[in-house]
Amino acid sequence: MTVRTTSEPAIRVRNLEKSYTGVQAESAPDAASLSRRRVTEERSSDGEITYGDHTGRFYTQRYGMAPVVGRLIGYLAICDPREQSISELAESLLASRSAIANALVHLETFGLVRRSRAAGERMDRVRIDLSVSNAMGFDMSEYQQQGALAGEGLDLLADAPPERRAILLEWAAFADFLVERLPVLEREWTERREELRASGEFSRPPDHERRDQEQ
Repeated sequence: MTVRTTSEPAIRVRNLEKSYTGVQAESAPDAASLSRRRVTEERSSDGEITYGDHTGRFYTQRYGMAPVVGRLIGYLAICDPREQSISELAESLLASRSAIANALVHLETFGLVRRSRAAGERMDRVRIDLSVSNAMGFDMSEYQQQGALAGEGLDLLADAPPERRAILLEWAAFADFLVERLPVLEREWTERREELRASGEFSRPPDHERRDQEQ
C-alpha cells in the first residue's frame, strides 16, 4: 500500500502557483487578478479536482475520450454555480482555455452540455444538460444506423450460406431490439424521474423549469 502525505491535486496547484510566480516575476498580479484567483481556489477544492480526475479516468478508459473531456463532465456535475464560463472552467480544472473549448465542442456533439448568455454579457456560459435523449443514452439514431449497416451487409451476402450471414443477422436483430425498447425505457425513466422529483429526492434543474414555462 502506498501512503501519500500530500494529495496530487494539491501538488498540482502548488506547481501551478510556482510556475505562475516565475512567469509573473516582473509584473505582480493586480488586485482584480488576486481576487479572481481567491474565488477560483474557493470554487475548486482538492476534492472537486480529484472527482474530476476520477471521471476523466472513467471516460478515457470506457469511451476513449481525452481526459479533459471526462474531467469537464465531472466538474460540471458538481460545480457551483451550475453555469460556468470557459475561463472559469479553465482556472478550476487547471487546464488551458483551448483544451476546455475543444472538450466542450466534443460534449456538444453528444448533447451533454448547453450554452447560454445572460443579457449584457459578452461570453457564453455552459452547463450539463440531461434533458435530451442522447444525453441519457436513449438516442435511437445510433442503433437505427447500425441496423441499416447490418442490412446493407446482408444485401451483399444475399446468396451466402447462413453461417456467413449469422453475425450480420444477429447485429441487425440487436439493433432492431434496441430501437423498439429504447422509447419504452425512456418513458419509464421519465415517469420515474418525475416521481423522484415529486417526492423531493432531487429537484428539477432551473433550466428545465425555464424550458417548461416556455413550452
